[in-house]
Amino acid sequence: MSTREFFIKRWESEQPAFGKVLRAIPEGQLGYKPHERCSAAGPLAWQLVEEQKQLKEMVETGEVKFALTPHPAAAADIVAEWEKATGALRAAFAAADDAKWSGTAKLVMGEGAEWSDTLENMCWGYLFDMVHHRGQLSAYLRPMGGKVPAIYGPSADDSGA
Repeated sequence: MSTREFFIKRWESEQPAFGKVLRAIPEGQLGYKPHERCSAAGPLAWQLVEEQKQLKEMVETGEVKFALTPHPAAAADIVAEWEKATGALRAAFAAADDAKWSGTAKLVMGEGAEWSDTLENMCWGYLFDMVHHRGQLSAYLRPMGGKVPAIYGPSADDSGA
């Protein structure tokens, strides 16, 4: 198994948990944040969508120009966009080869700020960031009136069955 195949396998194994957490956001709660210095639930959930889109662009072109976009008004619309972005990224991964995987990729953020590494390392960095933000969002669910889904095992709200 190549490192590209291993990454895709790990990325695929995380996708159900992302979907469960996004689907658990109660409607009407996208503005919730537990502290004034925290991101609100809507932008946090939307970041997971945007990162899937950015990864697709990076896999296809080798570069992403980072820009924040406003999230939809409904949690269900965020879920729908996440599903669409995930499918598109899945197709981009399937079309990539090992040569592209070991090639250079770049994330450009504003004027002159950039992160450059192999596509492989960029993909791992994105996945780790997404897992981090999924955990952050899952901690918001119960205070928002939602239920925390099973992620790596049962939660107090979900046996995982």
